Formats: sequence, C-alpha cells, structure tokens
Amino acid sequence: MLFPKRTKYRKQQKGRRGGPAKGASQLDFGRFGLQALTRGYMTSQQIEAGRVAINRHVRRGGQLWIRVFPDKPVCKKPAETRMGKGKGTPEGWVAVVKPGRVLFEMDGIPEATARQAIRLAANKLPFQTRFIIRGEVL
Repeated sequence: MLFPKRTKYRKQQKGRRGGPAKGASQLDFGRFGLQALTRGYMTSQQIEAGRVAINRHVRRGGQLWIRVFPDKPVCKKPAETRMGKGKGTPEGWVAVVKPGRVLFEMDGIPEATARQAIRLAANKLPFQTRFIIRGEVL
C-alpha cells in the first residue's frame, strides 16, 4: 500500500473539494490515460487494485505511470461509540481526486490493449472516469 514515509501532523481536516483539478489534467508521460470526471477520494487500496489490474492485463508490456498519491489521512471512530471524546485514530490514506485529474498513464502497447487494461482499472474506482489519448481533443 502507498502512504507517506512521514508527515508533519498525524491527523488532517477534511477540507473542501470543490472546483476542477489544478494540475495533472494533461497526459505528461504516456500516450494513453485514465482521467477522472467526478470528484472523490481514492484510497491506497484502490490505487493498488488499479495498478494490479492494468499490469495483469498487459503482462509485462509497456510502461505505467501512477499520477496520484494518497497523502491525506482519514480518521475513523470505532463502531458504536458515543459522540465527543475527540477525533478518531487515522485508519487509512486517500488521494483527493477532482474532475480532470489524470490518474494513470500508459505507453508502449497497442490502443486496444490499453483501452481494455484501463477499463479494468476504472472498474475498481468509486467515481466516473474516461479513457484519453495524447493529442486527441474532446
């Protein structure tokens, strides 16, 4: 699983997730990519599941870039706990994903293979995505 080596603070506030992605909205490394259309949190387990799905489908062919990193801790209180008594303990790590953000990029494989591999990865994610190609405008 992905998570930061160390952080300045153990817990973080939720913040506001409005607006489009500020950066990483273009393909910078590969020819094909997976772009988010809606907003949400992407857990480290979901990033890993997408990576595994892509690598299994392409079978050591091509190259993969993961463009998101889970750097936000998510805290949870135990089940059946009364209100108050402070914030819960950090349970996992998430990446904040906004519309337009490129999540995965691929290169070195045919388009049909990339399209299928990225579709498998998109099925593991909790928000809507689309397949994009470098140089193609939508």
